[in-house]
Amino acid sequence: MKNQHKKYIKFTKNAEKKINDLIKIKKNNNLKLRIYITGGGCSGFQYQFVFDEHINQDDIIIAQKNTSLIIDPISFQYLYGSKIDYLENLEGSKFIVSNPNAKNTCGCGLSFSI
Repeated sequence: MKNQHKKYIKFTKNAEKKINDLIKIKKNNNLKLRIYITGGGCSGFQYQFVFDEHINQDDIIIAQKNTSLIIDPISFQYLYGSKIDYLENLEGSKFIVSNPNAKNTCGCGLSFSI
C-alpha cells in the first residue's frame, strides 16, 4: 500500500534529515525506517525503530520527498494521525512520536497506552 495513508502519519524535516543521514552512513539506499509497536515499556506499548530493506506485502509505506517509512498494518492503527520527529538535546538524541491516540505516555516518550 504505497502512500495511500501519507496524510495520516507525517514526519518532520528533522526526522527526514536524520533518516537520510543514517541511510548514507549505512551505504544502502534500499533502507527505509520501519516503525512498529510492541507490548511492554512503562506504559503498555512501546515504539520501535529499525532500518529495513524488506517490505512485506501488507506493509504501508509513507513517503515524503526522498524519505520513506514502513509500517505494518497492526502498528499503523496505533500510529494513525501521529507525527514522527527527531530530537537532539542534552538528554540525548532520539526519534519522538507525537501520537494523538495515546491516552498516557511515559516520561521518556518511548512508551504509551491507549
